[in-house]
Amino acid sequence: MAHVSIIGTGTMGSAIADLAKKGGNTVELLGSADTDKPVTGEIVVLAVPYAALAGIVAQRGEQLAGKVVVDITNPVDFTTFDSLVVPADGSATAEVAAALPRSRVLKAFNTTFAATLASGTVGGQPTTVLIAGDDSDAKTSLAGIVTAAGLRAIDAGSLRRARELEAFGFLQLTLAAGEKVGWTGGFSVVA
Repeated sequence: MAHVSIIGTGTMGSAIADLAKKGGNTVELLGSADTDKPVTGEIVVLAVPYAALAGIVAQRGEQLAGKVVVDITNPVDFTTFDSLVVPADGSATAEVAAALPRSRVLKAFNTTFAATLASGTVGGQPTTVLIAGDDSDAKTSLAGIVTAAGLRAIDAGSLRRARELEAFGFLQLTLAAGEKVGWTGGFSVVA
C-alpha cells in the first residue's frame, strides 16, 4: 500500500482521496492554508487549478524531490473557454516536470470527473484513468492505486502524451459546460 498526499481539498482532491482509501492506501489532504505542513506521501497528487501549480512547485519543490507527482490539471483559458493556455507543443505537466527535475511526474485524472471517480463507472463501464509519464515504475504505482479501487488504469504513453490528455480533458469540460454530457458522465475506454 502507498501513502498518498493530495494537495487540494476541492471536489477532485476529495474524490481522489476516497479512491486511494478505497484501495487500502493512507491519505493526507493538504489545503492551500496548510503551507506549514510537510508533504509526507511518496505519491503526491496536485489536485489544484492550473494557475496554482507554479506557486505550489515554488513553495514545495524540495519536499517533492524523489516523489511521484501527479498533475491533474487542464490548463484551460477560463476567460474565453476556447483554448488551452500552454504552448501548442507543451503541456502543464511538462512545465511541472521541468520545474521538478528530481521528481517523477505523471499526468492522470484530468480526463475524469469527480462523480465518475466516486461511482467507479461511466456508462456501465469501469471509469478509466489514463496515465502518461516517462517513469514506468511511477505509472505502475499509480495504476495500482486506481485498480485497487475497482477502476481501470491505462498507460497512455510518455509524458509527451500529457498534451493530448489535456486537450481531451478540455473537450470533456466544454461538452459538460455546454450540457452535451453530464458532469456525472464522461468517456470510458472499452478494451
